[in-house]
Amino acid sequence: MTFVSILLALIAEQFRALGRNNPIFDIVRVLGDRAEHAFDTGRPRDAALAWLTVVLPLTLAVVVVHYLLASISVALTLVWNVLLLYLTLGFRQFSHYFTDIHEALNRDDLHTARALLNEWTGLDTLEMPVSEIVRHTLEAAIVAVHRHVFGVFFWFLVPIGPGGVVLYRTAEYLSRQWNSPSNERSPALGCFAAQAFYVLDWVPSRLTSIGFAIVGNFEDAIYAWRNHARKWNDAVNGILLASGGGALGVRLGAPLAEEDSSVMLRTSLAGVDYAPGMDDGVEPTPPEFGADPGVRTLQSAVGLVWRAVILWMILLAMISLALWVG
Repeated sequence: MTFVSILLALIAEQFRALGRNNPIFDIVRVLGDRAEHAFDTGRPRDAALAWLTVVLPLTLAVVVVHYLLASISVALTLVWNVLLLYLTLGFRQFSHYFTDIHEALNRDDLHTARALLNEWTGLDTLEMPVSEIVRHTLEAAIVAVHRHVFGVFFWFLVPIGPGGVVLYRTAEYLSRQWNSPSNERSPALGCFAAQAFYVLDWVPSRLTSIGFAIVGNFEDAIYAWRNHARKWNDAVNGILLASGGGALGVRLGAPLAEEDSSVMLRTSLAGVDYAPGMDDGVEPTPPEFGADPGVRTLQSAVGLVWRAVILWMILLAMISLALWVG
């Protein structure tokens, strides 16, 4: 039933994607705002309470309905699973941005590409060159496809089924929302939400990275994962972006400053790997790999994602078959 539920939800979303501003999103947003206003005192204990008052009721409600329907009919359980997956899988919620940016760059329409990237990510794209537009588009897409697709796949496999999906997606929203800029919100709230989501995303992010490595450039993906994931402040995103970029054979992440690049060139000629701060006893950074991403890399990224989806679906089919036979 797991494989069939995910397959039907993916097909349904391809025909009619759920908009970003939908009633379900509004419910979670309202609950998050109420918990923030009611419990945000700046203390970690109250931050944990605020998080639990949003996540637990939604998760428990979904689990209770799931087991009630399972006791009545398998067909009703399947419908419930497909509905929850349709509401939480967001493949098409971000893919249109990626596609539109790609098409705009193919037309050399930088104005449209910059506007779309700004709308998607909130970055300042006013004077952004093509190379940076491509890089930020790839980074946003890799993180989004993990959180909206592969992370959902993983949490649907846990024993609580749809409850795990709701837990994961709600925690992801709170981590993102409570860490957005605000003068009224205490740092404790965002800190706890980020830590909670880090724990929930620890295993799924690594499975997604392994999937990228298997269906892409395996050696570069593993090398980047091991040596360059720490370029990002967010540990989970660092693993995803390093392995995703390595699987595509390109470099992601902010480039070195010009002065650092010049020193790196001199020390490379001397047989020494340079990293900013190495004179202060900091461990040198391993050499970079791959090429700078170009417009054609966006098409390669589409292929990488679909190959990873097929890999997951094959694994899910094998697990479902093994459970059915057993």
